Amino acid sequence: MAMRWSRGWLMGALVVSTMLGNLASADDDFDPETHPEVRTMLDALEQQGLEEASLVSTMREANYRPQVLEAMNHAAERRLRWDEYREIFIQPERIRQGVAFLNAHRETLERAEREYGVPPEVIVAILGVETQYGRHKGTHRVLDSLATLAFHHPSRGKFFRGELKAYLAITLGQGVDPASRYGSYAGAMGYPQFIPTSYQAYAVDFDHDGLKDLWDNPVDAIGSIGNYFAEHGWRRNQAVLVEASGPDALPPSLTFNRTQPPDTRVDALREVGIQPTAGDLMPSDTVMPIALDFADGHSRYVLGLNNFYVITRYNHSHLYAMAVATLAQRIQTARDGGA
Repeated sequence: MAMRWSRGWLMGALVVSTMLGNLASADDDFDPETHPEVRTMLDALEQQGLEEASLVSTMREANYRPQVLEAMNHAAERRLRWDEYREIFIQPERIRQGVAFLNAHRETLERAEREYGVPPEVIVAILGVETQYGRHKGTHRVLDSLATLAFHHPSRGKFFRGELKAYLAITLGQGVDPASRYGSYAGAMGYPQFIPTSYQAYAVDFDHDGLKDLWDNPVDAIGSIGNYFAEHGWRRNQAVLVEASGPDALPPSLTFNRTQPPDTRVDALREVGIQPTAGDLMPSDTVMPIALDFADGHSRYVLGLNNFYVITRYNHSHLYAMAVATLAQRIQTARDGGA
């Protein structure tokens, strides 16, 4: 039952909330002179060779952003159906933009495929889902987001302190002002939306200009996505998924949509009425059984292969992997002259 409050009560609550918010903003700074945990983090970074004065001045510029914590808390509140999720990313304009991006960077994408084995349309689809090919890289200042999460998240502070340290090392090491970069509320950055530790681990200087630049350089972004997938086990010249048919009701003996390495045998699926409708899978082959739900209550069956699992290493969601695979296929079809 919806609760109703008087207008006076709401106005009073708003005033109190605003006052508390202002106090939090004033008190929760990140000056290492008054914040022992920040001082400890900077000491560790100084041991890596970063300059103390730059570290101190940077952290004094960081601002506490409670809206970042709110976004983290609400990120997984509502689970979308596949038809809802698909509607966000599989749109004619995004497909057209993907074809244009692929054509504009064809040589770079072909080189990435030669070096890493990842098809151009898959790399382009990642960029299409993440930032609409660099058009939307995020509106949150990365320094603020990571500082807030590092020192105020109730359960993942240690993880985000690692990301903040990596971010400071990347930016200051490249001569980039850490306060100048924007990304997601969780600190993902640039064309491919790498978090800082992924930036450190997988970014490549694909145009050989001496700088790994994922913020402004689509060439480095293309190579870095290819490298990320290769490092996570992408298999060259292999499919991402296989379509399947099956019963209207999900077989209770199976677990669907787990983003873990394929471990369900094809012959076990056939025993409960799920049949691959394409491909040349052997009975002993293992797959990820995926059930995609729609508003009418029906499900569509898909069998994720190893490369489907690799896509979920980028984002641990079967819906994300389906969106990337679907967008890649639509881009390739449109580029080849199909509808």
